[in-house]
Amino acid sequence: MTAKVLMVQGTSSSAGKSLLVTALCRIYARRGIKVSPFKAQNMSNNAAVCADGSEIGRAQALQAAAAGLAPTVDMNPVLIKPEADSRSQVILMGRPWNTLEAKNYYEKKAILWEHVTTSLDRLRDAYDLVIIEGAGSAAEINLRRGDIVNMAVARYANAPVLLIGDIDRGGIFAQLLGTLWLLDPDERALVRGLVVNKFRGDLALFSDGVQILEEKGDVPVLGVLPYLRNLNLPDEDAVSVENALHSPFDFAQGESNQIDIAVLALPRISNFDDFDPLKAETGVTVRYVSSANEFGSPSAVIIPGTKSTIADLDWLRQTGLAEAVAKFVKVGGSVVGICGGYQMLGEAIADPHHVEAKVEQTLGLDLLPVRTEFLKEKATFQAQARINCQRGWMSQLDESTVGGYEIHMGETPSQTAWLEIVSRNGQPVKVADGSISADGKIWGCYLHGIFANDEFRHAWLESLGWQRRSGASQSEIFNQSLETLADAVEGALNMDLLEKIIWDK
Repeated sequence: MTAKVLMVQGTSSSAGKSLLVTALCRIYARRGIKVSPFKAQNMSNNAAVCADGSEIGRAQALQAAAAGLAPTVDMNPVLIKPEADSRSQVILMGRPWNTLEAKNYYEKKAILWEHVTTSLDRLRDAYDLVIIEGAGSAAEINLRRGDIVNMAVARYANAPVLLIGDIDRGGIFAQLLGTLWLLDPDERALVRGLVVNKFRGDLALFSDGVQILEEKGDVPVLGVLPYLRNLNLPDEDAVSVENALHSPFDFAQGESNQIDIAVLALPRISNFDDFDPLKAETGVTVRYVSSANEFGSPSAVIIPGTKSTIADLDWLRQTGLAEAVAKFVKVGGSVVGICGGYQMLGEAIADPHHVEAKVEQTLGLDLLPVRTEFLKEKATFQAQARINCQRGWMSQLDESTVGGYEIHMGETPSQTAWLEIVSRNGQPVKVADGSISADGKIWGCYLHGIFANDEFRHAWLESLGWQRRSGASQSEIFNQSLETLADAVEGALNMDLLEKIIWDK
């Protein structure tokens, strides 16, 4: 039996599509429905690794977790990873396929569309319900000819569409009604419900707003979702980093916390949800800094992953952050590098195949005794590792195990490795990873998700002076956040009407 489908499209980026799909996946999974997420095309440098080593957007991995599923490549067949303002790497069916300029991307529509429809068909054959997420705005009418992610998918699957807008930005009537009016009549006919997201205050005061939307849009308002804070769920893309950069930092609050962690806000930052487990800890502040003036006096500095290590290393030097990090190290500061950040901490980066740059070698920050060489092939693995280390704070973790995932284009041989990768995609291996200084204050590795390991995270924070609080594990916090989200959405939506929309009752 072919699965029923429901599609969520938005009035803009960050309107709430991803979290609404996440919530609906959890709602229907706990009702006993076999439900799967799907997004034809995602644009993000935040990638997840599936069990077979394929890459998909982390938003779809989150939605899969909400549905009680392991992520698969069919949930996100096309992933676009920006490398520059108009150039992106295209991940097709989980593997690097091509690097394209924006102007050339839509020439490949036929190839991409075939994979999109095949993946969606496979999911519909395997599940009872597939909840589809659109991208950006439903009414990008200048891009309609090349659409493979919004109304083109809705038409292909004959999917009823929920249109969501963000009232917290203001202009909710222009968002929802303007989007409806820009759609073609056949597209507008697919929109079966409107959703208002991020409402604050007394809902009774918006009752006339609901009436206006329904009268002028000729579509029922399915629900008004509350503004939810502190969900401790990963953000989809770097918009959250941009928001953090442009929001005034509350230094009074920061000073009240024991630990102040400065994450360098690289222009091409990737997998920044590595730091969500740190943000969730009581007494810990995680802030993003983009200039030496913002550096301050942190407890530790983290250089995150990046889609373009060499370009972002140049940016560190141009902004004065490289010098700030060097001075921080001289006074005994703790510095961490994850993936691309780890590569930057070394002595040099060689690029003989010109994977990232025209120059064949770039000097690193020279804080760890390692050298990286970029390879043509990307390494993508779910990984398990064992800590082998007698240096500094990490000695207490010697012989313990951690889990995570790898996504990198280079190799970094190390005489000071502190990790041994023992499993990749479920297969036993023996691969050294990482480097650590003699005192344990400077360290790096390729393993994304390292801070999601409770024992490891707590030990590192304690080495910075943090006092551990008894509380839930990271997995418990994650699952409780999914439940909180699902409860809030289920309580705010007209579920009876939604049932009729989905099941054609």
